[in-house]
Amino acid sequence: MSKTHPYELLTPELVIDAVESTGCLSDMRIFPLNSYENRVYQVGIDDGEPVIAKFYRPERWSDEQIQEEHDFSYELFDAEIPVVPPNRNQHGETLLQHQGFRFSVYQRKGGHAPELDDMDSLLVLGRLVGRIHAMGALKDFQHRPALDIKSFAEDSYQLISEQFIPTDLKLPYTSLCEDLIRMIKIRFEETPFTPIRVHGDCHSGNILWRGDSPHFVDLDDSRMAPAIQDLWMFISGDRPMQTAGMSEVVEGYNEFFDFDPRQLHLIEAMRTLRIMHYSAWLARRWQDPAFPHNFPWFNSQRYWSDHILELREQLSALNEPALQLF
Repeated sequence: MSKTHPYELLTPELVIDAVESTGCLSDMRIFPLNSYENRVYQVGIDDGEPVIAKFYRPERWSDEQIQEEHDFSYELFDAEIPVVPPNRNQHGETLLQHQGFRFSVYQRKGGHAPELDDMDSLLVLGRLVGRIHAMGALKDFQHRPALDIKSFAEDSYQLISEQFIPTDLKLPYTSLCEDLIRMIKIRFEETPFTPIRVHGDCHSGNILWRGDSPHFVDLDDSRMAPAIQDLWMFISGDRPMQTAGMSEVVEGYNEFFDFDPRQLHLIEAMRTLRIMHYSAWLARRWQDPAFPHNFPWFNSQRYWSDHILELREQLSALNEPALQLF
């Protein structure tokens, strides 16, 4: 079996040819952007603004799942919510094919990361996410998966424990993950919520601030999930700072969609799911040459020791009272 990773075939010439297949003429300038799950490039256009070309990781999403993401982005865009949808070609298509790769082309939008320690910025972000969720709640995804305990925690734990964790750390890791999964299940069972379509990955790198307002990019991780999934990553710091920040976010959010404060009980569960899933994500992608190159610290003894320590901190956090609003 060939060990060649599919992305090794994604040459600059292929990227330019793909973009030009949409009817644009490239000026041959190409610049790779900071993306590992997919491959994303800024491509210069002759007599025009550069475009962003996104090449989807083979075998990650089905065509139907990608199209659902695109359709959701256009629902938001058509409602004048500041997101960046993929360009449509002359046939109205957004998901394109070229030499075995699926790709889409986006308008380039600049901006800087939001200041998440600024209360006014948090208020604005809360309003924006409230608008997104008001649209997201109108119908469900039919093809894209939900954010659930099995895929984010149980499957991640199984992969790491069987193939990656060092032998001398396997017992503490196994015991700890079993306790965490049990606690997460309790949090989910105790917290009523209705899953809605969410952005799914609201870290600061996916929010670009331009002028007086932000816009969201990259709905690649959009899925069905509790609303709190798109809010909890906005807050940081000690407990008083988190309380103040989340109160500001929710104040803005409630202007457009009603937030159920009972979902605050899910914050540490969601954080734990993200931590466990991130390690498994690195493990699953380790055969992609970009990952050993960009994450050389992964799968070392030090990494797993630190990972276990981080998970222990999460177990403690799961036993703390839930965050409250002002």
